[in-house]
Amino acid sequence: MIQFLRVDHRLLHGQVAVSWFNALDVNTILVANDGVAADDFRKSAIRLAKPEAAKLVMKSIDESIDSINSGVTDKYNLLVVVESVEDAYKLIIGTNGKIPMLNLGGTKQREGTANFSKAVNLTPEEVEKLTALQTKNVDVFMQQVPNEKKVTFEA
Repeated sequence: MIQFLRVDHRLLHGQVAVSWFNALDVNTILVANDGVAADDFRKSAIRLAKPEAAKLVMKSIDESIDSINSGVTDKYNLLVVVESVEDAYKLIIGTNGKIPMLNLGGTKQREGTANFSKAVNLTPEEVEKLTALQTKNVDVFMQQVPNEKKVTFEA
């Protein structure tokens, strides 16, 4: 069962691997990313950040959607990490309400982005997608680390 979905452009790193894994009741980390799924070097680098007690799975977005919808992931308490709002949107829409929340942990400053928090920078298209998710009762919020105050996303 999915306990937490996080957008973080760095994917798995110390903050996610240690802070969130330890704070949540999870035993498995799913890195859902098309680039990582196809790149053995990136997979090796991500494995280095994995907490010792965690099971780590790396799949493409479509494979992740298929796994979640098939029920094969139901036996795990999952922390899912994606690289972008676009990937999170595809995952949430593709799994038909199985993911009721979205943590915005970090998105890079890019051309055309507006700053929403110290680590969250969004394009107008991303804001539109997040607003659409909220209309589907997805709890979208910003929170860097577990002991930081949770801030509801507002467009």
